[in-house]
Amino acid sequence: MLTKVDPRPRHAHGAPASAVEILSVASAVPAFMVTQDEVAWRAQKVYPQYARLDALYTNTGIDTRYACEPREWYLEPRSWEERTASFQRHAMDLLEKVALSSIEAAGLVPSDIDVLVINTITGLAVPSLEARLINRLPFKPTVERLPIFGLGCGGGVGGLARSARMAQAQPGSHVLFLTLDLCSLCLRVNDPSLAMFVSAALFGDGAAGVVLRSGSGAAAGGIPGRGRVGATGDYFWSGTEHIMGWDIKNDGFGVVLSPELPTLMRERLGEALSGFLDANELSLKDFDGFLFHPGGRKVLDTAEEVLGVPHAKLEHSWGVLRDFGNMSSATAIFVLERAIASGARGRHLLAAFGPGFSAYFVVIDL
Repeated sequence: MLTKVDPRPRHAHGAPASAVEILSVASAVPAFMVTQDEVAWRAQKVYPQYARLDALYTNTGIDTRYACEPREWYLEPRSWEERTASFQRHAMDLLEKVALSSIEAAGLVPSDIDVLVINTITGLAVPSLEARLINRLPFKPTVERLPIFGLGCGGGVGGLARSARMAQAQPGSHVLFLTLDLCSLCLRVNDPSLAMFVSAALFGDGAAGVVLRSGSGAAAGGIPGRGRVGATGDYFWSGTEHIMGWDIKNDGFGVVLSPELPTLMRERLGEALSGFLDANELSLKDFDGFLFHPGGRKVLDTAEEVLGVPHAKLEHSWGVLRDFGNMSSATAIFVLERAIASGARGRHLLAAFGPGFSAYFVVIDL
């Protein structure tokens, strides 16, 4: 249950907390672009038993996606070892790229970063990804590290919220939040399930980064903030573990994706959203735009229905879905980046959903 709070972030004893500025947002995708037509052709070869459902691929709202391996790689069964090797190699290349882009755009250098947070759900690494990144880039040895795993598609928004809280806890600090998912590596061609067939129609690969600074004003180099993080919140629906997640199989992650998801959102998104808005003395009328994670066409259609808003209010979400598909956690940050690049102004609601089943909300003032 959310409690009634002042919408401004606060420290203990009622003192207002430092504002958290968004200094930069950046994104990166791997080398291989694939069209939805090509993916549909591939699916027909791998899953001929679902040929009657080919319209599922043409009605996703997706035109193009990106993959970290060439087409031939996905047409053969792969072991845990092969998937993990590919994940670690491509994850580090993309994380390095997006870290440098976001740090430079903020007018900083790696040694200016005080906290490094990295989120993922599609692969494993020990030492963790942020430790490996420190060995590639000149972060200071005292940088605080936080790996996040398990939030799924909600990890971009949930991770951003947790990064903002860490920035608030250290006034004047710079926090680099990176989120990456290589969903294509989870394709298991020997899995004949309908969930695998559906997920193959939606998911792609990508990485995104956000530099946050607690306290108002410009970053080093006089670069102004791109926006400000306001209220944040989570909502958990009990008894919904079957909606989304992973099963652990001999050869990789086995996708859990229930057809009940659109119904759950249609019937119960309102209770989560109204609770968050009420707790922060906000209403839908206070928002100039909505930046929802585009989990798929049905997810965005349902969001428009529940919110009672026109298609244009989610234009950035629809644009990212069209151009990149669902990249799990990174997708919502791509939507935020697109909104900023378009010159969007005013208050926006950033939202995503993930295993649990859970909702994550962040108010962004641009």
